[in-house]
Amino acid sequence: MTRTVLESKSKTVVIGFDEPFCVIGERINPTGRKKLAAELEAGDFSTVEKDALEQVACGAMVLDVNAGVVYNSNPDPNLTEPPLMRQMIELVQGLVDVPLCIDSSVPGALEAGLAAAEGRPLLNSVTGEEERLEAILPLVKKYNVPVVAISNDDTGISEDPEVRFAVAKKIVERAADFGIPAHDIVVDPLVMPVGAMGSAGQQVFALVRKLREELGVNTTCGASNISFGLPHRHGINAAFLPMAIGAGMTSAIMNPVRPVEMEAIRAANFLMNHDPNGGEWIRFARVLEQVEAGTPFAEASKAVADASGGRGGRRRRRA
Repeated sequence: MTRTVLESKSKTVVIGFDEPFCVIGERINPTGRKKLAAELEAGDFSTVEKDALEQVACGAMVLDVNAGVVYNSNPDPNLTEPPLMRQMIELVQGLVDVPLCIDSSVPGALEAGLAAAEGRPLLNSVTGEEERLEAILPLVKKYNVPVVAISNDDTGISEDPEVRFAVAKKIVERAADFGIPAHDIVVDPLVMPVGAMGSAGQQVFALVRKLREELGVNTTCGASNISFGLPHRHGINAAFLPMAIGAGMTSAIMNPVRPVEMEAIRAANFLMNHDPNGGEWIRFARVLEQVEAGTPFAEASKAVADASGGRGGRRRRRA
């Protein structure tokens, strides 16, 4: 059975067909967040610290760290992103004990993050583009880490799910040429917005099943892509996630600070028998009781975790 193992200095998370759905927190990303981008350029990491602690408290099992801010003072990300990525990785792993996902389109930033990371992070990402394959797969092999494989290539993103499957297969085969096993490839089949393509949900469910059955790989996605451009996006996301889990999807890059979406995942884990005896569901019900009484979700989640003997992912900051 496919198991993709991620590690921090003190914690192991397994992405797998028989494992609880892996929530990868997406919020440490300046894309589309002007305030965060400005803070990072100014050397202010207060929002990064808040987002790290809050996401773990709410149930993120892995944190995605993206340093993709374009500085006004220097617009070349090849120069600015590698040192920023190192700073962010060191900061975040000093705050929380979950594994990290190092996220960048700049190979130098990926390597800077890998050099700074403790344990075995997830690398995000490689595509089927030839230049990207030649740049990223040697890093994956050198550092012995798993990688997200995004199903687009030099022709772009195809609306045809069979083409996206073929790209994923190509990446798995090329990775094997480098000695990288399929269990260290986490495929993102690319979720299209259902508002623009009515069959987008059906496509991804069928693709996930095929990726699991024919390639034996774990899968992930940007969960909120399904609802892009639509009203009441959280409701659509909350319906999509359990359906994707039922089809075999094993992780998602998403915002864990939304109670309705986390509730859907906790329920799906229970229904898929990935929550033996419903212990996590019962604990989450206690969180929801506090939220209904007016306590913020992150605060309620941390309180229940502390009462259960957990520590909400917090670690002592390194001096």
